[in-house]
Amino acid sequence: MYQHILVAVDESSTSELALKEAVLLANEQGATVRLAHVIDDTYAYSELATPREMADRQAGLRKAGEQTLTRAAAASLALGLKAETTLLEIVDAGKHIYDLIEQEAERWPADLIVIGTHGRRGVRRLLLGSVAEGLMRITTKPVLLIRGQ
Repeated sequence: MYQHILVAVDESSTSELALKEAVLLANEQGATVRLAHVIDDTYAYSELATPREMADRQAGLRKAGEQTLTRAAAASLALGLKAETTLLEIVDAGKHIYDLIEQEAERWPADLIVIGTHGRRGVRRLLLGSVAEGLMRITTKPVLLIRGQ
């Protein structure tokens, strides 16, 4: 049923749970998995930052993003599946993490998006936002939400 599964990964425990579920599903379906991590470069362009400081921030974000993908790919391999990886970067202040996940799902093209969710409610959700909720509002792809414990 699913041939291409896109998994949004970060350093959260819900992301780890989502990755495990996606790998299990991919192994059952014979699907390819792509791990996507989004970094936000927009804050690196602070008006107060020098060009050198901006470059250093961008390099740090990219390095951290690559490390996240390396760890997630290793976890996937440990579960029996070699996954592709992609590092996505927000460079437009008007974009959100979920926008880039949706764009990658369309571009690749994914049959399913798997993402973890903390299941926050009330003020915490309002203050912290929800990538999963934003993605659900804009995507045309099926989404498997994996709730944290």
